[in-house]
Amino acid sequence: MVCDECGKRPANVHLTKIINGVKTESHLCEQCAREKGELDFFSEPKFSFPSLLAGLLQHDPGFAGPMTLPGSVTSRCRSCGLDFSEFRNTGFLGCPDCYDEFRPRLEPLLRRIHGSVRHTGKVPGRTGAAAGKRREIENLRAELARLVAKEQYEEAAKVRDRIRALEKDLAGES
Repeated sequence: MVCDECGKRPANVHLTKIINGVKTESHLCEQCAREKGELDFFSEPKFSFPSLLAGLLQHDPGFAGPMTLPGSVTSRCRSCGLDFSEFRNTGFLGCPDCYDEFRPRLEPLLRRIHGSVRHTGKVPGRTGAAAGKRREIENLRAELARLVAKEQYEEAAKVRDRIRALEKDLAGES
């Protein structure tokens, strides 16, 4: 395929843009892509998840207040020293402990972006079976409590037996 712009060199940059529901495709050589500003190997990508987070945080009225909230909510991670205002600007957390330190502030953001604070996406193949069983056990325990509260003991016994079977399977896998 030849470059749509110069018509001389082979097109090795393929762009698809959707603006207001209108899809346009262009096939450019590397030189024309650079000249049009579509390609710059030495700069940050035009879209990155951290920049999305930072943009959401900077324009979120819930995060516009003071950096220190009452109670146990801190403005600085005790492990790495990252200040929450730095996270607001960059979209990067400093360490795994930041999730716990900033949990009260991160949960509303995660709910807004992801729809939940629990992972609901794909699970790696090796751990997928065990994770699926743990999730099923968790759901069955909630169902068991509901059935016991409704005094539906026969159904509850079936659910209890299913939980035991899954727990036995999990113990055998480890």
